[in-house]
Amino acid sequence: MTVFSKIVAGEIPSYRIAEDENYYAFLDINPLTEGHTLVIPKREVDYIFDLNADELAGLTVFAQKVAKAIAKSISCKRVAMIVLGLEIPHAHIHLIPIENEKDADFRREKLHLSREEFEAVAEKIRAQM
Repeated sequence: MTVFSKIVAGEIPSYRIAEDENYYAFLDINPLTEGHTLVIPKREVDYIFDLNADELAGLTVFAQKVAKAIAKSISCKRVAMIVLGLEIPHAHIHLIPIENEKDADFRREKLHLSREEFEAVAEKIRAQM
């Protein structure tokens, strides 16, 4: 069971943004920018392109809804959608509010937010869902 599956199961806490029967979105705990969100299928699949066509389309549509809520609640020029998928063996999409391309550089130092700051960001985004 991956760490993301444990989050979905409620075994590990997360800052939930949105959820439906198939997908789950939550704040990245090592964010590049405020509002950096992960979107995952609830079904544990390692590689995003191993999802069947309907799951991949559903994940993308779900991510689009979350990205629009992020854009309404976090000041940014765009919400970047990035799929890397090497660090955790569970398909996932990064949604990152950006002002420029450097904001999406994973070599950058990550933000250090308090629990209260994470909760405030999550509530701000959820309010736009």
